Amino acid sequence: MKCPFCGNPDSKVIDSRSAESGQVIRRRRECKNCKRRFTTFERFEQFPVAVVKRNGDKESYKREKILIGLRKAFEKRPVTSQQIEELASKIESELRAEGKEEVPSSFIGMLVLKCLKEIDEVAYLRFASVYKDFQSITEFQSELGQLLEKKEDKGN
Repeated sequence: MKCPFCGNPDSKVIDSRSAESGQVIRRRRECKNCKRRFTTFERFEQFPVAVVKRNGDKESYKREKILIGLRKAFEKRPVTSQQIEELASKIESELRAEGKEEVPSSFIGMLVLKCLKEIDEVAYLRFASVYKDFQSITEFQSELGQLLEKKEDKGN
């Protein structure tokens, strides 16, 4: 593994651990040249899934897009970056379990919403406001009302 600090192509593994519910291997490495330490992650090879956008265009699935959306939704919320990575892995696992070569972006969006609703209602509303493209405060209020209604049902 090439050192990110000095560019030396030789490093040694100091520690390996399972991460993200066994979906990833985290390796702590040390450069044999500059002796600085860095972390690498080994994960499944990206599965070839095409995402079908709302306008019909297709693009390759990109984990980073889900991570960006999750980070924005969880901004200033009590969630760690590790929890966000694990959530992205959970969503990816569900996509993989579908076993389809093409998946509508709406399916991915609904998976994200489902997961967010279980973890953090504020993050859910943030993501929903962008994903569902609210055009008015009434639409936002309606979504909030549904959340509150479900919360009251669980409380009774």
